Amino acid sequence: MLYTIIAVFALAAILGMTLLSYVLRSKETPKALMIFHGLFAATGLILLLSYVFGNSPGPKESAILFVIAALGGAVLVTKDLTGKPIPKWLAVTHGLLAVTGFILLLVFTFGNG
Repeated sequence: MLYTIIAVFALAAILGMTLLSYVLRSKETPKALMIFHGLFAATGLILLLSYVFGNSPGPKESAILFVIAALGGAVLVTKDLTGKPIPKWLAVTHGLLAVTGFILLLVFTFGNG
């Protein structure tokens, strides 16, 4: 299951990096890209949380960071869909939190052996 979670988050990360490039250039974000990024990220988060609650030990720190990143992502989506400017600092922080959560997930998965 961890490999699936990693793969899903990796897809979300690729889409997220593309979205971030739009935000940093002050370009309009493609809504389909935003939707797919959110769907992959939400799927990964649901799978990760179900793994964490069903297994001990689990990558709890990773899950916490992904939840915080998801909250920031919800703010970003809301701003984008209401036509308000997306704060670049928030988009970068959102990405950094997710990347840190992803690294912790990789360490948990592959660092135990």
